Amino acid sequence: MVEETQVKTSDLIFPLFLLDGRNKKVEVSSMPGIFRLSGDLMLKEVEECLSLGITAFDIFPAVEDQYKDKTATRSYDENFFYLKVLKEVKQRFPEACVMTDVAMDPYSSDGHDGFVQDGKILNDETLEILGKMALAQAATGIDILGPSDMMDGRVGYIRNLLDKNGFTDVSIMSYTAKYASGFYNPFRDALDSAPKFGDKKTYQMNPANKREALIEAELDTEEGADFLMVKPALAYLDIIQLLKSNSNLPIAAYNVSGEYSMIKAAAQKGWLDGDRVMKETLLSIKRAGADVILTYFAKEFARSNSNNQ
Repeated sequence: MVEETQVKTSDLIFPLFLLDGRNKKVEVSSMPGIFRLSGDLMLKEVEECLSLGITAFDIFPAVEDQYKDKTATRSYDENFFYLKVLKEVKQRFPEACVMTDVAMDPYSSDGHDGFVQDGKILNDETLEILGKMALAQAATGIDILGPSDMMDGRVGYIRNLLDKNGFTDVSIMSYTAKYASGFYNPFRDALDSAPKFGDKKTYQMNPANKREALIEAELDTEEGADFLMVKPALAYLDIIQLLKSNSNLPIAAYNVSGEYSMIKAAAQKGWLDGDRVMKETLLSIKRAGADVILTYFAKEFARSNSNNQ
């Protein structure tokens, strides 16, 4: 009766990895229990998750190197497998809330979130590419765009473009405080999207900076974001709380791949009670102020909750 914080399955968004082809299911070696799925199996996965009470999904494409180039042209090719499967998911399961990723790195031969020239990320040139990507994704019928690129002004650029093209109902979940973190490596294994040179410190946030998150939040809010996201979650609970205390927008937090994998690894060793620590982790993120949690534990949590009811 007096419990202050509760995590519900409806609070969660389940990130999924999509492969080209059919009948493909490949486990991510650094993320036990998480698989890359081809479109036909992705449809079955979404259907199973919906039956467990998971209604929101963030779908990422695992793009083969042969399709990558400097300007991420496949990201807005309507015949490319990612966009075709997104459309199929929404047609088959209109009740599913589908979120997509807006950034160049899955499609870029450079492995960076922005357009690279002479070893530098060009912000404004990147916005044009992100705009094409966002429109192509919105045209599939998806519900939420997730600009994860951290370019300056991209929320406003995408919002204006969406509104001009009639996609006023498509929401933007901005990666507002996305830190240059060491917790992302398993995700990059899943998408084979690690930078080919350098790192992402010129456009992702410095882990030492807290007040800067408020500046990013104010800019994204003014530009038309519908949600503000903190990424990673577990090492940045103070940032989640800070944004929650200073914004009226819903706050999302991404419980990232490294946070998932370290719990899984310790549980496999018998060092931790995996189920208990999973729930404690998600509870801490919700308690800090997250309204929405993106987590690879979503399916596991939903099953565990249904078993306990």
